[in-house]
Amino acid sequence: MTIAKPARLRLAELTSGVGAVVLGIGLGVLAASHIGAFGLPLLLIGLVIHAWGMFDKHRLERHVDIAKVWWEPVAYWICWGLLAVLAIGLAGRLSGIV
Repeated sequence: MTIAKPARLRLAELTSGVGAVVLGIGLGVLAASHIGAFGLPLLLIGLVIHAWGMFDKHRLERHVDIAKVWWEPVAYWICWGLLAVLAIGLAGRLSGIV
């Protein structure tokens, strides 16, 4: 039995996550006329769940002795930046500024 290297395993996790996002976007587009009213609540729920999962995974991995890959902290902080931009945009939209 071959054991995947941590860098390769992380790349597979990232690829799977990106695929799930694209799948979710596609489903949302196809079902937009039926679930349009739930868009904002679903977006907020997804934002909170993703942020918690990302934070928790990062916290757990700091306590485990595994090889680090150069792009993981870059992806981690870019994602937090994008979540912050999304949160600011949503706050602006909900307050009527945007």
